[in-house]
Amino acid sequence: MSASSSSAPAITLVDLFTLDASSPALRTVERSCAVVLVTALTVVAAQISIPLPFTPVPFTMQPMMVLVGAAALGGRLGAASQLLYLSLGVFGLPVFAASATLPPGAARLLGPTGGYLISYPLAALLTGWLSELGFDRRYVTSIVAMAAGLAVVFAFGVLQLAIVSRPALGIGGALAAGFFPFVLVDLLKIVAAGAVLPSVWRLTARRLR
Repeated sequence: MSASSSSAPAITLVDLFTLDASSPALRTVERSCAVVLVTALTVVAAQISIPLPFTPVPFTMQPMMVLVGAAALGGRLGAASQLLYLSLGVFGLPVFAASATLPPGAARLLGPTGGYLISYPLAALLTGWLSELGFDRRYVTSIVAMAAGLAVVFAFGVLQLAIVSRPALGIGGALAAGFFPFVLVDLLKIVAAGAVLPSVWRLTARRLR
């Protein structure tokens, strides 16, 4: 059942802010610009990177940008923003977190952080889809939508560590390297970020009248 009323249309924040477009073509351009903006913000968030001495996985702000951006864009556009981000990195642009030890370019996807990166489009798709159902309009359900996306990020990240890049670690070692050091901080960030989208909806609700 939707977190919003059953009669409410499936609409996201990007839809709300492009309702006044004078033509379908202009609306498409505005939505495309929103996708590029979220991609750019993901690149910026990747540069906020703190290496940790006990794990090959650095602390970054990317997951929060992926989830908040997806909640604003919706499922398909959110996933598109992250596919664009990954494409830029695969083609060699310096959009991934700077690192002296992690491989650059496409090889980053096979390294210890590759699972997290690969998860971003799917995490964005899930969080964005839940937002299309209205989950982003209330504080608790906004947290639920982003927590669901974060679960996808951690699942892919830990599995890649355990199976592809660091098989000697096993699942227990992969959890110690890629889950336990980050999960509490990321959950706290979700709790804080959960208030953002419902607040924007309240401030702009008059545009739907």
